[in-house]
Amino acid sequence: MYGGMLDSNDAIDMTAKFGYRCEYCEGTVREKRVEHEAFKHKAGFVILKDVVIGVCDKCGNRFYSADTLKQVQAIATGKVPPEYTEQVPVAHAW
Repeated sequence: MYGGMLDSNDAIDMTAKFGYRCEYCEGTVREKRVEHEAFKHKAGFVILKDVVIGVCDKCGNRFYSADTLKQVQAIATGKVPPEYTEQVPVAHAW
C-alpha cells in the first residue's frame, strides 16, 4: 500500500491487504470501497470509480495498493484510455 515513508523498524506486512497498523498513528487500516477517488499524478488528475482502498480507522489516512497506483499511472500517461472524460471547474480562491 502507498501512504508515505517508513522507518525500517516500522515495516508493514505487505501480505496482509488490510488490518495492519497505520504508519502514522496507532489506528488500523481497514478496507473501504469508495464511489469516487481522485488521484493527482504528474501527468494530470485521474478519478477511479468503485475502488477499494485502505483507510485508517483513527486518523483517516488513505492507502492504495500497487495495482491501483499502476492503473492511475497507466490512465494518466495515456497507456490505457479512460472510460470517459469530464470537465472540472477551476477558479482562484477568494
